[in-house]
Amino acid sequence: MSILALFLVSFLASTAGAICGIGGGVIIKPTLDLFQMASVSTISFLSGCTVLSMSLYSVGRGVLTHESTVDFKTGTPLALGAAIGGVLGKQLFTAVKEAASNPNMVGGVQAGCLTIITIYTLAYTVNKAHIKTRRVRGTVPCVIIGITLGIMSSFLGIGGGPINLVVLYYFFSMSTKIAAQNSLYIIWVSQITSIATTLFTKTVPEFEWFWLVLMVAGGIGGGVVGRQINKRISDKQVEILFIGLMFAIIGISCYNTWAFMK
Repeated sequence: MSILALFLVSFLASTAGAICGIGGGVIIKPTLDLFQMASVSTISFLSGCTVLSMSLYSVGRGVLTHESTVDFKTGTPLALGAAIGGVLGKQLFTAVKEAASNPNMVGGVQAGCLTIITIYTLAYTVNKAHIKTRRVRGTVPCVIIGITLGIMSSFLGIGGGPINLVVLYYFFSMSTKIAAQNSLYIIWVSQITSIATTLFTKTVPEFEWFWLVLMVAGGIGGGVVGRQINKRISDKQVEILFIGLMFAIIGISCYNTWAFMK
């Protein structure tokens, strides 16, 4: 994969992530795994930095322009729980990595888990009109749900993505576009904690600084474009894009599972 392609993957994934609220990591991680550009740890770290830059712009811009639809009363305990879960998920990833005799095994486990979760997410999204949702209230339940989100997202190296949306749809009865903004807020807080933990524990993997700069630039650019598109399209159009992305992610993740495990 060329440098230009690396930027385009980050930019397009972040654009789609800003529109749908999936962050972009759920696209960047399996795509870079597909081309085996670096180790699983390096790809997870670079993907996390890209998602952080995109979510920081999207959330920050929304707050500054008073256009944000983030429900901070619900989103903050969810985000704090996701931050705690992110630390636990990172420890789980490290434990699996150290236990695996073959480094590719970790990538295979991640890809396999992502395939299963994405299939479930797709099935729920397609049928959500027929599923009765809930309205969870209270700080403690929100924190517990957030911890679960954080563990899964951190272990998979995707920063939240579609898992957040399903949770916000089902447990909090949020509409598509409102769920997207709340998801980005959760991703922003959890990614700050995840990257800070990596820096504090001195477990930053080896990476090319130019790649990091390029991907962060793509993340911010995607956040700018995606936010503008999100304001101009309907909930239904956002949902159609989301479903299309889920099909693509399932296909790539299935292939990655086979490639890592063969």
